[in-house]
Amino acid sequence: VTHDIPVGVIPRKLWNDFREPGLPDFDVSIYLPPLKTIKSVVERMKNLSNFVVIEANLNGEMNLKIETDLVSVATHFKDLGNPPWVNEDGTQGFSRARVPESMAEARVDIKKLLQFLAGQQVNPSKSICNIVSKRIVYFILLHEDVSLQYFIPALA
Repeated sequence: VTHDIPVGVIPRKLWNDFREPGLPDFDVSIYLPPLKTIKSVVERMKNLSNFVVIEANLNGEMNLKIETDLVSVATHFKDLGNPPWVNEDGTQGFSRARVPESMAEARVDIKKLLQFLAGQQVNPSKSICNIVSKRIVYFILLHEDVSLQYFIPALA
């Protein structure tokens, strides 16, 4: 599948007229394992379900899960680490108090997740997954001085 998307380059003199969109307060932020690893796991899961649950906690643990009437499959990642974030008041940490072991989760369309994973031709130096529980998953890919963001809404 090929998508032709028109792109207009904004002249540098107009950059100050644009601001990066605000991000919702997330429940959990976690570094991702290699994207190729996630992609191979999710490709196998797509044969069993149309949805995948992404869950993570503040102890550096992340799970990818699918559940159907016939089978439940989960892949567990440990020791991933959680990025340090600074709150608006300058303090270290998240805006909400959260128990480190509690999982934040979002159920997303597996095809949208695969579309994101298949489209990554660059090998980012860091990949971050932010989860707003039951609302949205957004990924930040960092490569040198470029940051790519990808949002996937959660499904009920």
